[in-house]
Amino acid sequence: MASAWCAKKFTASERTIVVAGLPENVVSNQLLATFVKSHFQDIKNEGGDVEGVIYPTRTKGIAYVIFKEKEVAENVVRKKKHRLDRKAGHAQLTVCHLSEKVFSSIKALLDLSVFRSRFVLERLVMDLAKENPTLCFRPLQPSGRIHVEGSLLALMRLNESLLAKTPSLLERSRNFSREGRKWTRQSPQQHPEKNTSSVATLNTVVPMSAGSRETLVLDTDVYLYLKHKCEVYENTLRRFCIHIQERVKGELTIICLRDTQTGSQPGSTQRVRQLIEELSQDLHLQLRKETLLLEGKTERERSNLTQACERLRSKYMKVLVIPFSTHIDIIGSSSDTYLFKKEVMTKT
Repeated sequence: MASAWCAKKFTASERTIVVAGLPENVVSNQLLATFVKSHFQDIKNEGGDVEGVIYPTRTKGIAYVIFKEKEVAENVVRKKKHRLDRKAGHAQLTVCHLSEKVFSSIKALLDLSVFRSRFVLERLVMDLAKENPTLCFRPLQPSGRIHVEGSLLALMRLNESLLAKTPSLLERSRNFSREGRKWTRQSPQQHPEKNTSSVATLNTVVPMSAGSRETLVLDTDVYLYLKHKCEVYENTLRRFCIHIQERVKGELTIICLRDTQTGSQPGSTQRVRQLIEELSQDLHLQLRKETLLLEGKTERERSNLTQACERLRSKYMKVLVIPFSTHIDIIGSSSDTYLFKKEVMTKT
């Protein structure tokens, strides 16, 4: 069941375009989505039948348009120049295919401090830069950390390169820190380096000896929703006898999949990785995050907001509520998060 569902969503991604440059606070979100759909259905804009428009999304000014035919999506992207009508402020739009280009502004903080030899680190950085020419590597810091910028898929490949290099590096350096073995969740606000872009610390990890292993990188919000709200995720791990370890830092999460050997199927980790990637891609299109700020509020106000969120959990079963010391994140569909936040504000 999970396999067929994901395959259907994967074909939908080929018919999906990303639309950027939508105006804010000009018209209501619902009306703007209608304008977008009308624009891309117009034959003058190389458009065609639209299956759906996803707006608002987790990124301001961004919408996803899903066409019924892949060829229409290709024609719309090929046209390049798109402008909404007067009612939408004559907004100039930028369109592209749903692909790894969408994730071109992710920044990561790569932590290599688990290796204490600077000579090994410097050589490692040079090798990684040669193997990953699409990534931008900043100067290596004395602490062993280095900032890297590029697409999400390029960062995923970088992580795989590090995992592949780990055995040879360990042979050359016995000063390996056990920090790489710890997969503990840390709160985003613990990292002062975090900015509006996606930020993560990728620690080199010792490959697991038992069973085959796969590693992938996901958006943290998407992963947390997947973990806590998607039953198909847990069912898939159970079905293929897969054990999972996670490392959450900032807006990226590294997860390591390992089969438990007993009862596992050949190629199970690769199959599970594919299913998780396809499912997370679908969630990335659907989810939106709202934030309730707690900073600057009195203890009573903070308590009222927290209690209101707790009371609404049972009513909005598809909404994930994540409390922090400074704010509360609300993750779910556009309509659910909007209604949830609106109801919280009316009750406080």
